[in-house]
Amino acid sequence: MRAAWALAPGLLLACGGGDRTPPKPAASADSVPADSLVATAPGGVQVWFTLSRHATSPDGVPCVDRTIEIRRGDTRVKVPLLYTGTPPELVNDSTLRARLSNQCRPGDPYLVDLRTGRPVRERHP
Repeated sequence: MRAAWALAPGLLLACGGGDRTPPKPAASADSVPADSLVATAPGGVQVWFTLSRHATSPDGVPCVDRTIEIRRGDTRVKVPLLYTGTPPELVNDSTLRARLSNQCRPGDPYLVDLRTGRPVRERHP
């Protein structure tokens, strides 16, 4: 009986064969999108999509909402509390407009100061 158990480890190794590297995970819907440039403004200002959150619309369609970061040289200013599902638009050389998004639905437009990153809800008369 002892002889059979002594051979068992060798049999297990011999039967395994082939490549022993673990399989690579497939890309999934949960993967994080890379930062992406969405607008430029005078003076070397760049507007980037950075963080993301996956969401689902009320009718079950998935989407990704993104945060905005303003970059100028080595300076990075995150726009707080504003996730958007659409690219922001440049209003002038110091302001951009971004539409708040929640559960894949566009909400109120916000004006964002390109120097401070401060968003202010846009009001229409």
